[in-house]
Amino acid sequence: MKPFLHLSIRDHDRAVAAEFDAIASFGGLKPGQLVQLRVEQAPLPVIRPDDYSGLIIGGGQFNTSDEIKTDNQRRVEGDLARIIDVALAEHVPLIGLCYGVGIVTQHLGGLVDRTYGETTSAVEVTLTEHGRVDPLFEGVPDRFMAFTGHKEACSRTPNDAVLLATGTACPVQSFRVGQRAYVTQFHPELDVERLVERMVIYRNAGYFDPDEFDNLVEAAHAAGVDDSPGKILRNFVELFAR
Repeated sequence: MKPFLHLSIRDHDRAVAAEFDAIASFGGLKPGQLVQLRVEQAPLPVIRPDDYSGLIIGGGQFNTSDEIKTDNQRRVEGDLARIIDVALAEHVPLIGLCYGVGIVTQHLGGLVDRTYGETTSAVEVTLTEHGRVDPLFEGVPDRFMAFTGHKEACSRTPNDAVLLATGTACPVQSFRVGQRAYVTQFHPELDVERLVERMVIYRNAGYFDPDEFDNLVEAAHAAGVDDSPGKILRNFVELFAR
């Protein structure tokens, strides 16, 4: 099997390793079946689409809606935009998580802003008619709980996007472009333990009030998030592994 490529944007080594481990675990990927490039550290090399089964864009400290951006942030956006163009042109499977939804939406002409930002919490996600029949959500109930925590969100999808999942606080939770490019606003790579670990890392990064840490952890444990979100990563792998 050709490996999947994890494009990491995070600037915290512990968070990078945890995200990689979570994607591999939920995706059912064995050692060597998931490889990683840290996009925030250096310009991306030329990506040969035929080298990989699919591409996974992870989360990160950047926001596409930031009014002021560093040179490195703009370089990261440009590198990922080129990857998205390659994926769509060459029909390479792609899934964008967290920051991934922002960069895909922005690059393809949708709108990302702070209108529907979500605090670190569990949210109810509801599949649309299209989502219920999309193979990415095979075995996932029409309604399920998932973890989120973002300063921004997609307010308007790209013109060619198919809305797959919605929510109450944030109306765009997942969409598809073409037949092989997906994004999710919620975190399919997080269960309770992984969420708490990430909260510890980003406790003072502005995603939630640090004084509310204990209350948020308690709420996360009581939220009833099961394995439904993680099935999406397993489905992505099973659909496109080659």
